[in-house]
Amino acid sequence: MLKLRHLTLCVALGGTSATALAAEELHLYNWGDYINPEVLTRFSAATGIKVSLDTYGSNEEMLAKLQAGAKGYDIVFPSVHMHDTMAVLDLLEKTDINQDPAFANIDPAFLRAKSDPKGEYCMPYAWGTVGIFYNKNKVSKPIESWDDFFAEAQAGKKVILLDDMRETLGVGLIKDGKSVNTTNAAELKQAADWLIERKPLVSAFTYDSVPMVQSGDAAAAHYFVGAMMYVKQDPQNLAYVIPKEGATMYQEDVCVLKSAPNKAAAKRFMSFLLQPQIAALNTAQQMNGTPNREALKLLPAELRDNPQVNPPAEVMAKLQIFGDLGKGLKQYDRVWTRVRTAN
Repeated sequence: MLKLRHLTLCVALGGTSATALAAEELHLYNWGDYINPEVLTRFSAATGIKVSLDTYGSNEEMLAKLQAGAKGYDIVFPSVHMHDTMAVLDLLEKTDINQDPAFANIDPAFLRAKSDPKGEYCMPYAWGTVGIFYNKNKVSKPIESWDDFFAEAQAGKKVILLDDMRETLGVGLIKDGKSVNTTNAAELKQAADWLIERKPLVSAFTYDSVPMVQSGDAAAAHYFVGAMMYVKQDPQNLAYVIPKEGATMYQEDVCVLKSAPNKAAAKRFMSFLLQPQIAALNTAQQMNGTPNREALKLLPAELRDNPQVNPPAEVMAKLQIFGDLGKGLKQYDRVWTRVRTAN
């Protein structure tokens, strides 16, 4: 999920009717680089609706912008725990997308939002893991674990962690065998202590690590499975691995904002994404997991059967997904501040 700045896609259609169609708009607010541009092009071609895309780097950034009064966005792509948070804040429109016949393509296991167990508001979009992306030429041996990751740092190699409170604290919690949703103060302190002990080994906390790993300036980085896009382009030099200790998994949902100015267009877009061939087109470019069972069947075998993208059951059992912490989030804020300000 890399950061793009702004993207506008429109397919111009000839004739008077095209002018009317082109007047319709749809404004997406998504994680950077988290949708195949071809999907947007095809949607515009099929509907005449002009699509604009703005991007964000974290759930918190997206929510803060909306709460600060940002207007004009129709669709957002929150992680499951943020889906629940936004529901509590009454920011989401009831779409009844679950009444669309094609919603049967969605695996019910991905209806994870506690606030929306039937998919009446939002629909599952994509999922994946957060592991380690590394340059094969810069490590002493293939990385399999967080111990291997920090061993490379101890050997003088540059390693990078995400500048993400829950993901990075999650590494410390997972290493200690704890839940990434714990609100136990002692467990959070232990995770923070573990990270602070290793902080001198970390070259940077950032989302923008892909170019550094590609160039070899960094040996390894804490990163999303979307790194498989780059591994596919350069498999001789790059690799992505789910650490053997376990990892976090993410899932984003497609939600329409209650303040959306183009609700009808937004619902058409959700229905468009339910089509198996469209979901497969998106997933094949994104190199992550899809909750669309029919789309999964359309994926090339090298993606569908890739254990880093679609892990086997024993690895899935070690994956944890973030929940809405409610008031407990303040504990994480305090602990994360301690990690980031430690010398």
